[in-house]
Amino acid sequence: MSGLELFAAALGAISVWLTVRQNPWCWPIGLVMVLLYTWIFFDVKLYSDMLLQVVYAVLQLYGWWQWTRGGAVHQGREVSSLGPQALLAGLAVGALGSLLLGAAMATWTDAAQPWLDAALTAFSLVAQLWMAQKRLQCWPLWIVVDVIFVGLFIYKDLYLTAALYALFTLLAVQGWRQWRTDPALQA
Repeated sequence: MSGLELFAAALGAISVWLTVRQNPWCWPIGLVMVLLYTWIFFDVKLYSDMLLQVVYAVLQLYGWWQWTRGGAVHQGREVSSLGPQALLAGLAVGALGSLLLGAAMATWTDAAQPWLDAALTAFSLVAQLWMAQKRLQCWPLWIVVDVIFVGLFIYKDLYLTAALYALFTLLAVQGWRQWRTDPALQA
């Protein structure tokens, strides 16, 4: 554990806590966190996770825009739910991304866990995109992904990051509970 990992973990906890509360400041704080984690994951040879952080940086900017200027009247998005086709399409994209990225990492890098890391990366991107669009289904997907990430980070001796992802899991449960009762879904 390093001071950099500790700082990144603290920012991550703050960012997800703000996300649960639908506070748009979650996005710039999350941007700093993912930039720090880019370096941390490079250092421990989790290259898919490193690439994930780079894409997260772009998605942090997208989410910030969506939450502050997106939606039909450009005043930010409201919580909504995906239909069955959109849900299945997103999960299919995650599965395809897992296979493609896993094959690339297993073939061309010395990645520590190429297939698992790739699957977690692909499904994290789906969850992050859904979160930026305030889709309720982001939370159950995050719960599954975060639980598996905890095991991976323990295996890689990133104990603080594993603890952070355990906290992310609890926050995702809370986010799911809170967003399900959002007035926008009740209308």
